Amino acid sequence: MDPCGLNPNVAESDTVAMVNSPSKPRSEQAPAQPATTPALLRAARQQPGDRVPVWFMRQAGRSLPEYFPVRGEGTILDAIQDADRATEITLQPVRRYGVDAAILFSDIVTPIWAVGFGIDITPGVGPECEKPFASADDLERLRPLDPDKDLSFQIETVTNLVSELPVPLIGFAGAPFTLAAYLIEGKPSRDYGKVKSLMANDTELWHKLCDRLADIAIATLRSQVDAGAAAVQLFDSWAGALHPDHYRRYVAPHSERIMSELADLGVPRFHFGVSTGELLDQMAGVGADVVGVDWRTSISDARMRTGGKVALQGNLDPALCLGSWETVEREVRAVLANNNGHPGHIFNLGHGVLPQTNPEILERVVALVHEEGTASGSTAA
Repeated sequence: MDPCGLNPNVAESDTVAMVNSPSKPRSEQAPAQPATTPALLRAARQQPGDRVPVWFMRQAGRSLPEYFPVRGEGTILDAIQDADRATEITLQPVRRYGVDAAILFSDIVTPIWAVGFGIDITPGVGPECEKPFASADDLERLRPLDPDKDLSFQIETVTNLVSELPVPLIGFAGAPFTLAAYLIEGKPSRDYGKVKSLMANDTELWHKLCDRLADIAIATLRSQVDAGAAAVQLFDSWAGALHPDHYRRYVAPHSERIMSELADLGVPRFHFGVSTGELLDQMAGVGADVVGVDWRTSISDARMRTGGKVALQGNLDPALCLGSWETVEREVRAVLANNNGHPGHIFNLGHGVLPQTNPEILERVVALVHEEGTASGSTAA
């Protein structure tokens, strides 16, 4: 998901919560055994189970002390391209936290970088384009993605992980609006002025660009599932910047096409963005099985807005994990109570893990959710 936004894995920071007892290297780990009860997949289908599953966006990477020796020198894309390193980094939070899912160590701009558009990930900044998208001529810079050639390293990483993980692997890609935001603005933006201007003033070009980006997302996600990913998440990180009417007109059709063209794969399709409380009904309507909810909207309100048609994922405020365990414990229980035992709930943060988070806090969150979270389907009157 992107370093300045929602990439769950790859954001960089010099601030690290250092704790003892780092995970053992892969070579010292016992072979992974298949999960007998994939709690995540059960919850994604709103099926009752014995516990609420939990994982964290950005659970790998910058908040783990064991990440940095494996991450090594070079750019983050160097680590993503190294299947052994990417495999190890994906496995680290599963070992440490005991979460119910792994999410592939990559970035939403990786496929755009792979087709040679001219985008890179600048430490401390995020995705940047030296030559941003500005006209129809720039469409030629977004050639069709050939996953077997362009993303061979990612396919190898997924294959490695499927053979080692005790829990389902989530693949992911960026949605057209969020990717277009980086390509048009040239870097992370606060107001998305250039994006909205193109969207409103050259609608034909906007849709052509989103069609290209949707094609890339579809090819990326299908290749991940073909290699063994058990679920996929489409990140529309910055869709919350849009008016609901503009989302409906300019964005939803492209996300709907992506979800539709993944339907035959039979894996749960997750959808997430930040500040999307006013868009949750539409995000559920594009064909997602699971919709992520940030901390600004309660799980119960989100369920009403989505009509109970989808499972929900979320939504502890990640900033609260920087406080005392007593505070975190109270807030975790509040999220669980708000869900009220509904089986279609996957516990997560409302955004990604902050870099200064103490991993011991997240270990305790997982234990508490597993101990007290109920997903029986019987809710209080």
